[in-house]
Amino acid sequence: MQRLPEPELMNDPLQAKAYADADFSCEDEGFICRLQEYLVGLGKIPAPGNLIIDLGCGPGNISERLQGLWPLTDVLGIDGSQAMLDLAKQRQRKSAVDLQGLSYRCANLCSLVSGATDLSSSAVVVVSNSLLHHLHKPHLLWDAIKHLAAPGAVVFHRDLRRPLSSEQVIELKNKYMHNSPSILIRDYLASLHAAFTLKEVQFQLHHAGLDQLKVIEVEDRYLEVFGTM
Repeated sequence: MQRLPEPELMNDPLQAKAYADADFSCEDEGFICRLQEYLVGLGKIPAPGNLIIDLGCGPGNISERLQGLWPLTDVLGIDGSQAMLDLAKQRQRKSAVDLQGLSYRCANLCSLVSGATDLSSSAVVVVSNSLLHHLHKPHLLWDAIKHLAAPGAVVFHRDLRRPLSSEQVIELKNKYMHNSPSILIRDYLASLHAAFTLKEVQFQLHHAGLDQLKVIEVEDRYLEVFGTM
């Protein structure tokens, strides 16, 4: 099945709200557990004052969990959609958990790569969840990571992978989105068509000079990219 790119940003407030209101807690918890296990295995638990970056943070689901898991670190969520970040900041203000180390910034990957959006320090952990498939120029993600990550930093990224056929797309929709609002079903179908295959991501990493990063297939719909810089 050929890739069909989708819009890069969720700038529509209704679309952003539908995404923020959806219950992705199981998926988010799975992402965090996999990341935590990987960091423990490497012996690279973030220390107080370290910077963790969540690229394509959306409404802040993962960013908040990162801050809650390592409360003495600084967590920076970056997204190109101001509509998403407005919702993330609303969530932060309403949270019963202390999220003082969490901040957000509106920036696109081009500005991160060029240095137009500069940060005060490099990150010891750089993550993204469901970002790669949105990108029309996926190399920008890998270039941004090279710019943002400190030497020896851990990178961990999860995304959808493109099914082999339209029939598999429908099967995944029926399995995971059967009770979801129509706007989320529409976006999910578009995301599956826009996602990359394992071999395509391996090619991207090779082209970016990041052959040390590993790509694996996880469950029936994900890819995970991980390693150290």
